[in-house]
Amino acid sequence: MSDGNVKHIERIATEAPVWQRFFMIAPLAVIGTLEGEGYDLAPKHMVTPMGFDNYFGFVCSPEHGTYKNIQEGGGFSVSFPKPDQTLIAALSASPRQEALCKSDQVLRFLPTVRLPETDIPFLSGSYLMLDCEHFRTLDGFGRNSLITGRIRNAYVDRDYLRMSERDEQQMLREHPLLAYVAEGRFARVAETYSFPFPKGFKR
Repeated sequence: MSDGNVKHIERIATEAPVWQRFFMIAPLAVIGTLEGEGYDLAPKHMVTPMGFDNYFGFVCSPEHGTYKNIQEGGGFSVSFPKPDQTLIAALSASPRQEALCKSDQVLRFLPTVRLPETDIPFLSGSYLMLDCEHFRTLDGFGRNSLITGRIRNAYVDRDYLRMSERDEQQMLREHPLLAYVAEGRFARVAETYSFPFPKGFKR
């Protein structure tokens, strides 16, 4: 077995979290929840499908309103913004003030939309929107938890809908994706390539 060029490998101390010592590519989604008479929107980058069935999960702190709202309300929306919505997604992270609920402070100025069969708003203009019912919350990942949901309804912008007759490279070039480069940067993903799976590979 070759050791490769180990001169360029550096061990990172794990006494503190390692995630700010390098960059990682992540999706960026905005999670919506009902909060009292209003609602809350919060951007999250630790998000992922939970396997290949219709389940979705994201990391959240029990100290955040999103966590508490889901435990009480039982559902959440997921909006995947386009690259030109980066500023709007960032504004949804505005901190709340004690005297006002967050929806009164910031969210009523953000473009939202409610779709059929859903009661929680989405970020308007998003290319993918998921309406989820709370499935399970797993606590104990340090100060954080994993919140999962079952997808009840899914909506996609027609420009982003995969179809066999469409050239996928051209589709993404014309309609790019937004990626969060953790932590603190973002990218517009338009140039992609077919992944070189080995012959006979099956999921």
